Amino acid sequence: MFPVLSPTPQTFSLPHSFSNPSNMGCRRKDSFLWGKASINPSSMERREIGTMKFHKRDLLDDIQKLRLEINSVITELHSIDVDEENKIFVRNKMFLCGKKKFNMDPKKGIKYLVDHNLLEWVPEAVAEFLYKEEGLNKTAIGNILGEREEMYLDTLKAFVDLHEFSDLNLVQALRQFLWSFRLPGEAQKIDRMMEAFAARYCDCNSGVFQSTDTCYILSFAIIMLNTSLHNPNVKDKPTLEHFFSMNRGINNGGDLPNDLLMKLYESIRNEPFKIPEDDGNDLTHTFFNPDREGWLLKMGGRVKSWRRRWFILTNSCLYYFVFTTDKDPIGIIPLENLSVREVPDSNKQYCLEIYNPRGQKIKACKTKNGGKVVEGKHQSYRISAATAEERDEWIRSIRASITKDPFFDLVELRKRKILNNNSASQD
Repeated sequence: MFPVLSPTPQTFSLPHSFSNPSNMGCRRKDSFLWGKASINPSSMERREIGTMKFHKRDLLDDIQKLRLEINSVITELHSIDVDEENKIFVRNKMFLCGKKKFNMDPKKGIKYLVDHNLLEWVPEAVAEFLYKEEGLNKTAIGNILGEREEMYLDTLKAFVDLHEFSDLNLVQALRQFLWSFRLPGEAQKIDRMMEAFAARYCDCNSGVFQSTDTCYILSFAIIMLNTSLHNPNVKDKPTLEHFFSMNRGINNGGDLPNDLLMKLYESIRNEPFKIPEDDGNDLTHTFFNPDREGWLLKMGGRVKSWRRRWFILTNSCLYYFVFTTDKDPIGIIPLENLSVREVPDSNKQYCLEIYNPRGQKIKACKTKNGGKVVEGKHQSYRISAATAEERDEWIRSIRASITKDPFFDLVELRKRKILNNNSASQD
């Protein structure tokens, strides 16, 4: 038989780490055996944790301050952008106002722009404004460039210097020059402007002419040739031989080459000068501050009946309208080279007559009902006033406004200058 063994009590010892559960808690935050253990940081760790919390609060405060500052800067930048946009808008509006003032009165317009710091009061800046700015009235540009104050004389030179005439013949240069403004009607203004043009052309094309006087005279001859060839009122058109003869002796006493004159003649005959339209395309500014205005009776050309018309005398032209409120005239009578006189009439009292002393048809125009502009057919205009005093006032005003073509006188003066210089050099 097998012996019966009696159970003997046995003792099992656990590892130290298991027998002391607190040791396990030190190694692991959570124990699958004992659950969550308590943490007892040291004093040093507590100090570090406190320092970190303090820095965290400071950092959060700094972040909040930065957010507020950034929002403030964004608001300020937006305000600056809005203010700048407003300033640009106001500046552009004032500049446009200055241009409108210029078109009505060039001196007042320039003063307005200068006073508002929109234009520098120096010849170069004013000249560039006149030359490059769009929307300016070409007649106003011509008037201001013809002024004789020192500032405007310097502006004229700076304006002409903005044109590049190198390697252009004289007709090409004149086309460019005369397109940048409209020549004024006053002879002295035209003289100064063409003097400046001749000097600039000779600077750009040295050796073409012996003197600026030659260039000056030939320029006027070309302008007059253009008028004679392309004006329908001129019946006898100048021939090439006539153009040769009118320019003899202008090159310091000698003649210019016929080949040169022929090229210039052919260029003008084939293509007339283009007269710049005023950019505003509005005659309204023309009728401010007229020399005289009022109701008169006008005899018709084809039908000899008297019609009541509103007349305005300004800028050496006589305009007439159906009503005082009309914007555009129904007739325009340029007074250049015309005359006026008192005439008796069996049907009307207090009559005056505007006529061409050469007996030629007057170069006038009128507007038909459909708006079409046609040439007038009058050799004279007969007009009746309400009283003798009113008639005499109109006659005086028209006589003061009538001007001869200034080109002829200017050319003759310059030709005499050349002849006198040649005579003096030969003595």
